[in-house]
Amino acid sequence: MFKKKTKFSNLFVFESKRFNDKRGFLRELYIEKKIGKNLKFAIVSSSKKNVVRGMHFQTKYAQEKLITVIKGKILDVVVDIRRNSKTFGKHFKVVLSENNSKFLYVPEGFAHGFLALGKENIVVYYCSNYRNAKYEKSINWNDKKLKINWGIKKPIISAKDKNALSLMDYISQFDKTT
Repeated sequence: MFKKKTKFSNLFVFESKRFNDKRGFLRELYIEKKIGKNLKFAIVSSSKKNVVRGMHFQTKYAQEKLITVIKGKILDVVVDIRRNSKTFGKHFKVVLSENNSKFLYVPEGFAHGFLALGKENIVVYYCSNYRNAKYEKSINWNDKKLKINWGIKKPIISAKDKNALSLMDYISQFDKTT
């Protein structure tokens, strides 16, 4: 497993080893000494083609995440929402798939989402903190200020994500509570 830096502070892409033979494949999913993070729990999601999930984060008990795909292919996208960051409001995207064996390590302070590109997509998340619905927030996946080219016009989106805040509305709410 090896680590690639991105232009965002503490945001990394990892590539793991994948061993293929006539029976199928074996792939490393988590090696603590390589990742260097204490991740407390894992969750899995399944999404049909053209589903967009995101852009999600927690305001309290923020989560570091390690994301990979064990079946299918996704366009994984993060937005830096760390107020004092040089890359605040900018996004990063990478294709994760069962074939490329990549992971995206997302530090606290990023909103996360993805577009499902395969017919069936199974995504595994390792998280540093437990999910806490009370503090879950979403930024609109197609916020014009973020300028994310998702490559899709009519995605399948949850009601929660359809009602997500713009980044500027989230910031103004944050300013009122501090």
